[in-house]
Amino acid sequence: MIDKLNEMQKRYDELLEKMQDEEIISDYEQYKKLAKEQSKLQPIMNCYATYKKTISDIESAKSILEDESDESMIELAKAEIEGAEKTLEAFQAQLVEFLEPKDERDDGNVIMEIRPAAGGDEAALFAGVLLRMYTMYAQAEGFSVEIYDLDETEIGGVKSVSFTVEGDGAFAKLKYESGVHRVQRVPETETQGRIHTSTCTVAVLPEAVTVDFKIEEKDLRVDVYRASGAGGQHVNKTESAVRITHIPTGVVVACQDGRSQIKNREKAMSILQAKLADHFQEQEDLKYASTRKNQVGTGDRSERIRTYNYPQGRITDHRIGKSVHNMTGFMNGDIGEMVDALRLGLKQQGE
Repeated sequence: MIDKLNEMQKRYDELLEKMQDEEIISDYEQYKKLAKEQSKLQPIMNCYATYKKTISDIESAKSILEDESDESMIELAKAEIEGAEKTLEAFQAQLVEFLEPKDERDDGNVIMEIRPAAGGDEAALFAGVLLRMYTMYAQAEGFSVEIYDLDETEIGGVKSVSFTVEGDGAFAKLKYESGVHRVQRVPETETQGRIHTSTCTVAVLPEAVTVDFKIEEKDLRVDVYRASGAGGQHVNKTESAVRITHIPTGVVVACQDGRSQIKNREKAMSILQAKLADHFQEQEDLKYASTRKNQVGTGDRSERIRTYNYPQGRITDHRIGKSVHNMTGFMNGDIGEMVDALRLGLKQQGE
């Protein structure tokens, strides 16, 4: 990566020099061509310059640790190194993003589904925690969240939830969250203080369609029913909720968020299209599984990807071996550090 960036830096410097040449300045077409190339390189070079400065700052702080005897200065240098290393990781991820071929789905919206797996009520409660975590992260990133199908338990857990995250780059940020999330903690209902292990599955789908297929009306079964909330209490008295089953694949989508059956059907069809796109895309991926080095984002969702260890205050992502020790902040949506690390680490693994 560095060699490629140094080559780009050399070309960028050449462009700046040429654009100062009076002959080129007087030739509008040539100047316009060079300016266009320079403008494409500029954001990459700005990022690379900050990346190199951050490395320099880390080296300077480390030299202070070697020469300094004052405890307060040593602690200050350690804090500076820790902060700079986090910044460096974010810039690495951004540089990889600049250099990698762009996934055409990255700029689009995301459809996410969370379901409890092993662990009963505790898993359902954790599903609710994950929903809150992703909602807070999305809002902090300037994305909008719309829950379109929510089935809650009587004690405040989530049996299943489906929602969209809308905003520029939403899929790029969240696509690596797909998989099994494991939690280790003492449930509120545990009287003897024993740690329980539960799991939830998170599915992440791009809203944009990337494979060609056609949904035939004859292949659909549409059911309407009354939307209900926790404990079976009716949200409204009309049959506004819609469930659509794609008979050939068995894919089912339900939408009960709105009071209008028409709007719920439109939303359900939109989600069905995305889910079928994912279904057919995975079939295509399987054809080439033996030759692909790494199936990032489209691999087996049954594998555990992350553990949330509450007693130790630690969140570990097993795919890249990264841990963070900020449980409160993380569960309140401060997951950006992990998101950036995944985008960098998984792309490097797939090279």
